[in-house]
Amino acid sequence: MICYQIEPGLAVEEFRNVLIRSTLGERRPVDDPARLKNMVAHANLIVTARDAGKLVGVSRALSDFAYCTYLSDLAVDIDYQRQGIGKELIRQTKLAAPEAKLILLSAPAAVDYYPKIGMQRHAHCFYLD
Repeated sequence: MICYQIEPGLAVEEFRNVLIRSTLGERRPVDDPARLKNMVAHANLIVTARDAGKLVGVSRALSDFAYCTYLSDLAVDIDYQRQGIGKELIRQTKLAAPEAKLILLSAPAAVDYYPKIGMQRHAHCFYLD
C-alpha cells in the first residue's frame, strides 16, 4: 500500500535517487549535491509517496497557498509508474493548497499525460533559462 504525506524534511539523497529512478534525473542536476540540497530546502510543499518506507514518488512545489502553486518536480520511480501514483501526488499537492491554482511545466515525455488526468493545457507560458 502506498502512503502519501507532506514531508518537508525529505532527505536530499532520497530525492536524488527517486529523480534518477523516474528518468526526471535526465533533466535535473542530480550530480550537483549542493544544488539538490537547495532545491529541497527552499521548496515549501513536498509530498511523498512511499511503499513500505521506500520513497517511490515525490511532488516538489512552491506555493503561496492562496493564489498559485508551482509544481516543479513530479517524479515516480519507473517500476511504480502507471499505478496512479503521479495522479495522487498531484491531488495531494492540490489538497494542501486548495485555493491556489496548480501550475506545472511538463517534461516532453509527459505532455500527453496531464490532459488525461484532467489538467488543462495553457499556450501562454514563458521562461528564461
